[in-house]
Parts: sequence; structure tokens; C-alpha cells
Amino acid sequence: MIPLLRRPLPPLLLAPALLLVTTARADNKPAPAPAPPVTCKAYQGGKCCDPATTAHLPREAVFTSCGESEATYLGEQGGKDSCKYFFQVKDPKGDDNVVQLYVPSTKEPMTEPNDPFFVWKKAGRAWYTAKGSSPKSAPLLNATTGLWLGAKGYFVTVNAPTKVCTKAEALKLAARIK
Repeated sequence: MIPLLRRPLPPLLLAPALLLVTTARADNKPAPAPAPPVTCKAYQGGKCCDPATTAHLPREAVFTSCGESEATYLGEQGGKDSCKYFFQVKDPKGDDNVVQLYVPSTKEPMTEPNDPFFVWKKAGRAWYTAKGSSPKSAPLLNATTGLWLGAKGYFVTVNAPTKVCTKAEALKLAARIK
């Protein structure tokens, strides 16, 4: 054996060789970037929301528009085409502390909400519940604001309780829906 090959290579000569070994691929394309870490805070053992759903209304948009923060954020629960963001509120009853996001796919594009219980008005690209169509639906507007945005292939609905997001804040939130 040749004595030169028994000795370890100096670190300066070894580093470029390791770099080539770790980044080279058979197709000569750079290695893909690592996936960002999942930053989910699941609420009460629920599962994390699907990123495809939360892309339409990230929790940071709720923080900014509704005056919430990590300090009041309790976590999220994901479902099929839905996500619920839970917050700390005083005296929660029912869904008083959860901003609900629902993003189902549709075959036909929708341009406005089709809801017999509420009168909807437009705020930018999105719609919001302005008043109830019947005496029974009117009290619901004191507790929550509905938001709606239609697009090609899907629509987005958001129920924002007034204990988390006031009516004025909900209109700001409507502008953040994608």
C-alpha cells in the first residue's frame, strides 16, 4: 500500500470533497430545501389544521385583525376542509372563543353567498353578514360575524365571534381572506 493513502487528509482538502458528496444528486439538480418545521398548537388533543386550508386565513391574520396574540391563542383543531382557532375569552359559552374557517371545493364558481337567513354586504372582495333576515336569525349577529369569499373552485366562510373579533375587526379580517 502507498504510505500517502494511510494518512488522513488535511481538513481543508476534505471539506470540499464532503460538500460535493452531500449536495450532488444523480440529476445534477440542487437538493430540495428542507420543509419548514410544523408550528401547530393542537387544541385539546385535536389534530393540526391542513396548511392548504389555513393558507386562506392564517392565524396570524386573526392575530393582526382581531387584536389577539400568542398569549390568548389556545390552539387549533383541523377537520375536513376546516380549521378552528381557539382563543381565551371571558366567560366563553358554546363557540364564543373559536374563529371557524371552512374551505370546501366547488364545481361552479360562486360570486356571492346564498343564505336565506342573513342579508350580506360586500367589504372589498369579501362579504359579511349585515343583518338577519328573520327575527330568529337577528340575535346571532350579536354573537358572531359571518364572512364569505367565493373563488374559482372553492369558497371560504369564516365565523368570527364578537368576543374574539368585534364587528369592525371582522371587516379588517375580511380583507385578509384569500
